[in-house]
Amino acid sequence: MAAEQLGASVVAAFPEDAEGRFLLGMARAEAGRVSVGLADIAQAVEIDPRGDYRAQLARLQVMLRQDGAAAQTLAAAERAPPDDALGRDTMGCVYARLGEHAASVPHFREAVRLAPGNASFRYNLAAALNFIGDIDGAEAAAEALLAVDPDYARGHHLLASLRKQTAASNHVKRLEAALERADGGDARLLIGYALAKELDDLGEQQAAFARLAATNAEHRARLPYTFARDAANFDAIERVWPRVAAATVNRAAQDSPIFVIGMPRTGTTLVDRILSSHPAVWSAGELQAMPLAVKMASGTRSRTVLDVDTIEAGATADLGAIGRDYLARARTHAGARQGRFTDKFPGNFQYAGFIARALPQARIVCLRRHPLDTVLANFRNLFAISSRYYDYSYDLMDIARYYVRFDRLMAFWREALPGRILELGYEDLVANQEGETRALLAHCDLPWDEACLDFHRNTAPVSTPSAAQVRRPMYKDAVARWKAHRDVLAPVIAYFEAEGIAI
Repeated sequence: MAAEQLGASVVAAFPEDAEGRFLLGMARAEAGRVSVGLADIAQAVEIDPRGDYRAQLARLQVMLRQDGAAAQTLAAAERAPPDDALGRDTMGCVYARLGEHAASVPHFREAVRLAPGNASFRYNLAAALNFIGDIDGAEAAAEALLAVDPDYARGHHLLASLRKQTAASNHVKRLEAALERADGGDARLLIGYALAKELDDLGEQQAAFARLAATNAEHRARLPYTFARDAANFDAIERVWPRVAAATVNRAAQDSPIFVIGMPRTGTTLVDRILSSHPAVWSAGELQAMPLAVKMASGTRSRTVLDVDTIEAGATADLGAIGRDYLARARTHAGARQGRFTDKFPGNFQYAGFIARALPQARIVCLRRHPLDTVLANFRNLFAISSRYYDYSYDLMDIARYYVRFDRLMAFWREALPGRILELGYEDLVANQEGETRALLAHCDLPWDEACLDFHRNTAPVSTPSAAQVRRPMYKDAVARWKAHRDVLAPVIAYFEAEGIAI
């Protein structure tokens, strides 16, 4: 408040002072008034188009989901980039948010050069190098980061994920020491996951699972999550479908994006890489464009993107407008790219009805994986910690309950949308790569192309936890992993049997 008052007094006295206007905008944005702050910073840019002003303007534009405007602001900033480390790091972060990971790297490198002691800047560089497939570079950057700050938990977590660790080369001892020093909260969560992953790489499956279970239980105890929240959303999606199905679609867009949906960690990134290896297709990554288009059309003011009120209100919204809004948001990730694109946000399975009606030419592919491998994979993967969408993933029974409702919803869509969704089995794809790939391309109305079999040669960035896996040829290591943990999965098995889930 004091900073905002000071900034306002400077602007009142010197209305043409760009720095005063910029500082006022930053203070307002930090106080939660992002739209007002953005307007102030935009005025500062008009007075003095400095690179650091433009970097912060782009950051606020992305925060307000104005991705197209942010891309334009970045393009202008490139003509005179910021000369400070924070400004360069900010530009890199905005590029990353827009899915332009290759463009982010030079800015992160410059931020590290200007402020070599800043661990956060070093982490951003390491993560960006991983996304673009420079694993050696990412590993070197992560090690340099940990040399600066040995307890930087995100650095430990990233480094563990870059390769499959071996007896000759691993970080287990260092991770154990870092976990002992961790002061609780997210640090213990991140380092605990990293340690569990490396133990599993070394073949110590039981020790790995024990560490993972303890880490998840510790974090789950801090969450206010109850499955009832997710159950209410599933109920609402099924309840409003008759209204969505009967609605008139005005000026429906005829574009044909390809949606890759399903439970997380079931092969969605693999299928996205197969599809984007086709010369007629590019990957837009995991977009929030459909959830945001439905949220915008619903007009609800709740803080969550998906909730019962939003689902109910969205059912009476203009479906044609939702489709057009979706495409406008998605196209901001295209740059100069033309042609069809994939959107591989797995959670779009909850929006399949909206997708089918709002985008009648869209293709939808849902990945299915063995129920117990799905539960185990969700339990083993650390998703976005700050996202409430993944709160179910820290407890085996929460995941099991979530899976049952997912399975029920897919059965619902199978009946409601006959022929619109290809349900592709992960195990089937691994066992019969070419046959299932041909079926996949046929469903997406794409001609056969041999490049789709060499998906691991795809050089496009990958920003999901499967980055390392999809840079390998097809492998069978992940099939039937649950069998090694049959005992701890016994309650899940019993629950699935009671719910009619075949295992």
